[in-house]
Amino acid sequence: MKIKAKYLLPVLSILGFIFASYTVVSSNQPMPVSEAVVKPATAPFKTYIAGSGLVEAQTRNIAVGTPLSGIVTQLPVKVGENVKAGALLFALDDREATAELAVKRADLEQARAQLQIAQAGLQDAQSLRRLAAAVTDKRAISSEELLRRGNAESVAKAQLAGAVATVAQAEAAVAGAQTTLERLRVRAPVDGQVLQVNIRPGEFAQAGGQNTDLLVLGNLEQLHVRVDIDENDAWRFDPRGKAVAYLRGNRDFKVALQLAYVEPFVVPKKSLTGDSSERVDTRVLQVLYSFDRKLLPVYVGQQMDVFIEAQNGEGASL
Repeated sequence: MKIKAKYLLPVLSILGFIFASYTVVSSNQPMPVSEAVVKPATAPFKTYIAGSGLVEAQTRNIAVGTPLSGIVTQLPVKVGENVKAGALLFALDDREATAELAVKRADLEQARAQLQIAQAGLQDAQSLRRLAAAVTDKRAISSEELLRRGNAESVAKAQLAGAVATVAQAEAAVAGAQTTLERLRVRAPVDGQVLQVNIRPGEFAQAGGQNTDLLVLGNLEQLHVRVDIDENDAWRFDPRGKAVAYLRGNRDFKVALQLAYVEPFVVPKKSLTGDSSERVDTRVLQVLYSFDRKLLPVYVGQQMDVFIEAQNGEGASL
């Protein structure tokens, strides 16, 4: 028993040393690289410019606002619905504007009545002057009476001119009230599809800039991909070069792009991917390509991996 106790401590020490050595060696082994969930797309060109593209409508994504603030009373459209230009998107409370229009119309009717009175007054003054002028015997009417009737005709003409101006002013007031009433009914500026609705009947719609768009509209007959090209690679961009876009998340879905237009104004880059390694401290040239939406199952706002055939140099990624 004494012999076992004598060797117990050394054995435990040796075992502890072996375990510590194994732990140190195993912890220093390189971590195995995990395979990507989705294999990234590869460039089909020898020299290229690569970047993230953002899908948008052919007409761009139109953030529809309201020129006047008010409570939403009508919302006849829903997300995904196709609308024609001029179709009602939503309407605001128009009771005050309707009452104001009624007042302006009443003012117009009053002005028109005053115009008829002025016209009758002028006709009466003209008749009296003509009767006085038709008297052949100068002793039958004095020159003072002739002068008075001539002045009365001039006054009647001035009153008629004032009545005409008042009618025009009242008609303009009615047109203004009708315009205000129409501005409470927000209509589609173009043919397109309702992409997003962020208002409901009974909610208050604020005019001016919004953190959240009230309603988003766009023409999806043909989609665009907006690609940011780093200003350092802008000189390599060739409008005649081919371009290919891969669907983010599945590189088997790809489509050839056609150059729509280039915005010839270099702007600060905005974050697209949200990746912490994405460069945003740079300026970019924005290029827009078009493609037929029937060729690719893609949605507005989705990201795509875009490769553009470059003039020369190594492949560069934004």
